[in-house]
Amino acid sequence: MNTETIIFDESDWVPNNPRLPVLLYRDVFADGGPRDFKSRFATNGWTGIWTNGVFDYQHYHSGAHEVLGIARGSATLLIGGPGGRAFEVAAGDCLVLPAGTGHQNLGCTADFEVIGAYPKGQHADIQTSVASSEMVAKISSVPLPDADPVKGPSGFLIEKWR
Repeated sequence: MNTETIIFDESDWVPNNPRLPVLLYRDVFADGGPRDFKSRFATNGWTGIWTNGVFDYQHYHSGAHEVLGIARGSATLLIGGPGGRAFEVAAGDCLVLPAGTGHQNLGCTADFEVIGAYPKGQHADIQTSVASSEMVAKISSVPLPDADPVKGPSGFLIEKWR
């Protein structure tokens, strides 16, 4: 599994996260284990698990970090707001977006499916406008997860976010 970290500065009206990088995991299931993001996320303490896609408009969450596991298909996702970076993602890839990070689906295959989740006790709100100073403070104070959604208590997230 290849991993990458990316820090995004504020982009137009999207605040992004001033201290935590986006984490990109490529080919999570290369080790031959079961291709099941739901079980992996649940085992590692991530909750509110859902199955869907990614909205086709730019948005961010002020009250939660979010993991997006690409279960099927492929897509081009714009991460980091209007001035962010487009990523090609495919089944087996995974993104962890710190609170405040903009994301948008620019186009996808018909079978595109995402498994998403949040650290225990966190819930996503959908923000589509400029962040107030109170919201920026909220983003900065969202607690760090106890475990990496992919690798657990000793995973890449723990190394890069602590």
